[in-house]
Amino acid sequence: MYIRRVKGVHSVTLPDGSVMTRADLPSASTRRWVASRKAAVANAVSYGLLDREEACRIYALSEEELDSWTRAVSEHGTQALKATALQRFRA
Repeated sequence: MYIRRVKGVHSVTLPDGSVMTRADLPSASTRRWVASRKAAVANAVSYGLLDREEACRIYALSEEELDSWTRAVSEHGTQALKATALQRFRA
């Protein structure tokens, strides 16, 4: 079995006490972004598991899109990332 070495942090502890690792992140080939996947990427960037540039490169995101996800999660939680509830949380 081959274990790939990755530079940087391998796991972080989130404020709710749960531990997030790189294995918890969505696949790089993700095309359907549900709220839980968006929140995983936003939390990974916010808590230092991924660099912003690395996240944008891996998931083909723009800086503005990643900023909107991290802002929504920090201000309103994962519920703010749902497409059906977007207007309720939009400022």
